[in-house]
Amino acid sequence: MTDLLDLDRIFRGCADDSFDDGLLIEAELQPTAGPGAPVKPAVYEGGRYQQDRRWASPDDAVPQNVIVIDNVPSQANRHEEQLRRARARCGLPEIVLDLTDMDWMPPHLPRQLSSYQFPHRNADAYLRDAELDGQQFIKSETGSQIVGATPWAAGPLVAWFPQALLYGFWQSHLGKKGAQTKHARGWVSEIVGWQPAAQGTKALGLKGDPLNLSVEESAVFDPNNQAGWRLGEKAGKGEEKKKLSELGHGQVPFMGDDETAPAGISFRRVAQRASLSFAQLRRVGLGTGSPDADAAARALVVALGLHAHTMAFGRGFALRSGAELRPERTSTTWLGSSGDSPIDLGGAEHTEALLSEAKESARAASVPLDGWDREPLVLQANEPLRIAIAKTWPSLDA
Repeated sequence: MTDLLDLDRIFRGCADDSFDDGLLIEAELQPTAGPGAPVKPAVYEGGRYQQDRRWASPDDAVPQNVIVIDNVPSQANRHEEQLRRARARCGLPEIVLDLTDMDWMPPHLPRQLSSYQFPHRNADAYLRDAELDGQQFIKSETGSQIVGATPWAAGPLVAWFPQALLYGFWQSHLGKKGAQTKHARGWVSEIVGWQPAAQGTKALGLKGDPLNLSVEESAVFDPNNQAGWRLGEKAGKGEEKKKLSELGHGQVPFMGDDETAPAGISFRRVAQRASLSFAQLRRVGLGTGSPDADAAARALVVALGLHAHTMAFGRGFALRSGAELRPERTSTTWLGSSGDSPIDLGGAEHTEALLSEAKESARAASVPLDGWDREPLVLQANEPLRIAIAKTWPSLDA
């Protein structure tokens, strides 16, 4: 019977004197539509997929064609979204940039940005351009501690941005004379499609119109507000002139390579591989000279990642339109100093309990947990950021 992963084992693996290497989680995935059904990989500039050739096994004679369906940064963001959702339930720290007073913004934009949504985590420009009670946040006591934190003095990050210690950061938005601290990710995960049946398939089709509107005159409109378009007039200042079909009316076939998006692809197999490096996490310390506190902080970060992964990928999930997948088989391996061995993560209830236990263990070891088990710390956008938002999304009523 496979052992259930417990906090003691995580703690021992994270200790300074440990020779354990980490955890490896491997999953065989199936499209929700069934084996061999097309799956839509992520699309990059120019309508391209991330293609590669890789070895499936050391015994293979030749590498295989693969397409990366979801890459490493994207997988980290999916973890962070699960942590954002679990914040209240698990007592996780969160900083929120509040934009609720900017009520002219279109409804598809968020009215709050969570620290689990900041693209650069603790090193993000939104954090740099925020204020707390009218003071520049990074000059406040909490803000200056976060900005000045390093992997070897990581207390403020454990307290407010534990995800940054797991998924990495680069403090690169403070100027040439500012902090330039870097920390590589300890968690690496991606989803790959092996042996694609095709690689250049395009999605052809026709955008229909019940009235089949078709007129010769071009439509004149304000590119910021297409609701006020009109026909047969000369374009004024700041206006554009296009075919009616480009404003959403009329039947439009999508036929040429320049007009069509890449289609979903049928793969021989779809697999996810996630690895957690204890070697990388052992670079993290609180700077207090307490090995036990350092190990407790690292164990907390590990538990955070395990719960995020289980919630994100331990059940059926949707990456994007046309990329709905479900785990068929999942295995977890403890990469130990005396040999590798299977380990059981135990599901979402167990990983949540591990996270709770790790938090209490960290608190008992005097690990800084200022942001845990409290309401989010709410910040406001400074004036330059507010102006940039307003210019990007001007009020259509103005």
